[in-house]
Amino acid sequence: MSIAKVPCTIVTGFLGAGKTTLVRHVLENADGRRLAVIVNEFGDVGIDGEILKSCGIESCPEDAIVELANGCICCTVADDFVPALKGLLDRPSPPEHIVIETSGLALPKPLVKAFNWPEIASRVTVDGVVAVVDGAAVAAGRFADDPAAIARQRVEDSSLDHDNPLEEVFEDQILCADLVILNKADLMSADDVASVTGQIGKTLPRAVKVVEAENGEVPITVLLGLGAKAESDLASRPSHHELEGEHDHDDFDTFIIDLPAFASPQALVDRMVTAAEQHDILRMKGFVDIAGKPMRLLVQGVGARIQHQFDRKWSAGEARQGRLVVIGEQGFDRDAIRALIAG
Repeated sequence: MSIAKVPCTIVTGFLGAGKTTLVRHVLENADGRRLAVIVNEFGDVGIDGEILKSCGIESCPEDAIVELANGCICCTVADDFVPALKGLLDRPSPPEHIVIETSGLALPKPLVKAFNWPEIASRVTVDGVVAVVDGAAVAAGRFADDPAAIARQRVEDSSLDHDNPLEEVFEDQILCADLVILNKADLMSADDVASVTGQIGKTLPRAVKVVEAENGEVPITVLLGLGAKAESDLASRPSHHELEGEHDHDDFDTFIIDLPAFASPQALVDRMVTAAEQHDILRMKGFVDIAGKPMRLLVQGVGARIQHQFDRKWSAGEARQGRLVVIGEQGFDRDAIRALIAG
């Protein structure tokens, strides 16, 4: 008798698209389904893992949330991902569904390929690849170029000897998707939504549903149960980097800022906006102590657009130490950014 494979959902999307928010929403609405999460971060701070572990969801306890922080998940499949997946499957009560959140710079296709590895091929399947898009960022011009025009330019201009790695990572994530979540739709006009949806449609090589969302709130029935078996459908998922035969993150840099307590959320937000406007920062995410407040403040920034909310109480005996991970293009001035934000 054959044993049913455990379905896995891969959540991909560029830096700041809202992947962790979406995964947390899934955990909070699991309706008793036994879930597990593998989360991969760019950098060595488990911010995303901490956000998910703070949910306190009975169907997904902390030990069912596995953090991979040794590098990009698409580049460390053998060393990190496959052992982590096997560890979850070998638990006394294995998960009924596994959600895998990639880093914002990961390519999903190498991860999908890994599901054909002999060690796990008979035990798991890719239920679907869900690409989360920061609709407001795309509408504002980040990764909003016409893919067809770019392709024509590369063919016609013999002097063009380089590609935009940010754009290609973004496109590769879309090209592999079984479902696209157009997140942060509340920050977009109707014309913006139509324009970005059209751009995504031009990029996709096949019919894929695009779902609008606010704060990653998508019904779990929409996200899980796609039945895509993506590992058996690799040919319909083209990739820029597959053709080039390489993928690295040399164009990006990340570092951590230890934050002091701030008098108010706005005091920190103002500093983060100034830093983003003066330096080539792609993403900021972390926690901070607000003086006199019992809860820690979660802050997240995409460029100069900063969001914040109190996410949970500081635990008894927990050091109220703020931390911020900053990601940007190689060569930005760490010391100047640190001085602007932390003082």
